[in-house]
Amino acid sequence: MMTPEQIERRVRELAPWFHDLDLNGIRTAPNHFLGSYPLGLWEAIKHIVPADLRGKTVLDVGCNAGFFSIELSRRGAARVLAVDYDERYLEQARLAVEVAGAENIELRKLSVYDVGQLGERFDFVVFMGVFYHLRHPLLALDLVREHVVNDLLLFESMCRGSTRAKRYAEDYPFEELDIFEEPAYPKMHFIEQKYAADQTNWWAPNVSCMEAMLRSSGFELLQHPIPEVWLCRAAGKPGGEGAVYPARGVRR
Repeated sequence: MMTPEQIERRVRELAPWFHDLDLNGIRTAPNHFLGSYPLGLWEAIKHIVPADLRGKTVLDVGCNAGFFSIELSRRGAARVLAVDYDERYLEQARLAVEVAGAENIELRKLSVYDVGQLGERFDFVVFMGVFYHLRHPLLALDLVREHVVNDLLLFESMCRGSTRAKRYAEDYPFEELDIFEEPAYPKMHFIEQKYAADQTNWWAPNVSCMEAMLRSSGFELLQHPIPEVWLCRAAGKPGGEGAVYPARGVRR
């Protein structure tokens, strides 16, 4: 067991934190601009997550400091694999997992674009707070669906624009232009520079766009408890050609 002094020292060494965790009384981000994040988010959505995950496998894509991995391990998951591409986040998660005593959590450095390397599917996949940080978000969503989701997906994305979810007709004539002006038509806002002082914020879909993209990737939308979170089930194949795998050029 680490002493409070040891925990506090490691928290300072690994700052700044995006997850405000309570590590045996030591807060990692007590002045978070979103308040007690992600605890507040978890309180709003935890009722849609299976209460008993015994015998189930969990994958946390973009685990950050490990908040959701730890919460799902507490629900009895047989195994939780938490992946992130940022080594500092993984170091934060290692500390959080150690303090929590969550022996069923494995941490691994991995890009979302490389989830096919895992070679296994998981009963419950968490894909929270990652989508809008990706330059190629639909590709990532397709890859997650194709390679790692066996059943349920807990998904979250920052959304901007209309919060109205509306499904449109399958096809329209070329001359139809008015629908593109409707606020609820699926739209993805591209962020060329920064948003909220963060240069990794690339995209901000509206709610209709996010739901359309989830459906297009082969997910059935089960629950939508708050504007930016969905519980989905793998229920079909991606539309069109599915995930695209770009050829790798030879360096000269």
